[in-house]
Amino acid sequence: MKLILSVEPIRFPLTGIGRYTYELASRLQKSSEITDLQLFAGRRFLPGLPQPSDQSDAVHGLKRFVQKNALAVEAYRRLMPFLRKRALQGYEEFIYHSPNYYLPPFAGRSVATFHDLSPFTWAHCHAPQIARYLQKELMLTLERADALITDSHYTRKELADYFAWPIERIHAVPLASSPEFYPRSPEMLRETLARHGLEPGGYSLFVGTIEPRKNIETLLDAYGRLPLALRQRWPLMLTGYHGWRSEAIHARIAQAQQQGWARYLGFAAAQDLPLLFAGARLFAFPSHYEGFGLPVLEAMSSGVPVVCSNSSSLPEVAGQAALMCAPDDVDGLTALLQRGLEDQAWRAAAVEQGLRHAGGFSWERCTQATLEVYRKVREGQ
Repeated sequence: MKLILSVEPIRFPLTGIGRYTYELASRLQKSSEITDLQLFAGRRFLPGLPQPSDQSDAVHGLKRFVQKNALAVEAYRRLMPFLRKRALQGYEEFIYHSPNYYLPPFAGRSVATFHDLSPFTWAHCHAPQIARYLQKELMLTLERADALITDSHYTRKELADYFAWPIERIHAVPLASSPEFYPRSPEMLRETLARHGLEPGGYSLFVGTIEPRKNIETLLDAYGRLPLALRQRWPLMLTGYHGWRSEAIHARIAQAQQQGWARYLGFAAAQDLPLLFAGARLFAFPSHYEGFGLPVLEAMSSGVPVVCSNSSSLPEVAGQAALMCAPDDVDGLTALLQRGLEDQAWRAAAVEQGLRHAGGFSWERCTQATLEVYRKVREGQ
């Protein structure tokens, strides 16, 4: 089987879609079923999988400028399809897989991964020009794709219902946490956590982009209702990129920090993040909407109890191993946070159940299920 895999989403430090693409690509390189794997990066083919040393600050600065500048977004939208189409000429016997929604014009068969429908269902949580660009590109992908992959059964059904797309051509392929997320002893954690002013088991944790869709203000409301002694013993730490419309959220975090029960850690370095997970007393993730919710799985793999919302794909990802409530239920979330911090019997059971549940997900299974999608596309199913 001949495959072109777009590796454009791979940008270091790896997060979200970049992590998915990297894990998938590294395993497809070893697959005996793939006789010819071509790694495609926007308008050219690469000799190997991108590495951290390949990407300069200048490149990252240019990408950030394009993403935030409306004229640059429009110029990018007009120019890139032409460059991609020209680069892909002569590869018609290959299957093309885009792991990040967008399918360029391509004469052969093609597959795209849809991680969520937020540009349509949560458009108000994207910058307007970005939402419009994503909507146009995603509609073109639906016209071009022979098959679609989603991270969850929730998104599979949502995609089929929203666009009246044939559900038999949409395949749910769950993600996984990576090997660096595992339980660690306090001795293994102390040096790294000390750099952040933390101690093992001495804080609650939220990991994700600081943006309205993650429902962080509700988390702060709920945490602020906990007894003060509890908040001060286990303050809330938040780490992640600055998202769109995050100013009000950061103001709330700063206010809580002044009161001594919350702190924004910035974007955690890749080598620090697994240790921040493993050192947490509790992981809190009350997001409004997720196509998968990988941080929940990373917390469970790290041996950390989880409190999350019961919205979108999260019940599917968390299974029976987390405490869950409606995303806007502040009182309910407060009660679950308190139980998650104090109830020793539940905590012990949650750690064991979470590790067992997370063990049912793996990048090897993800890769094998993706290969099965390729087979069906090759055979015209």
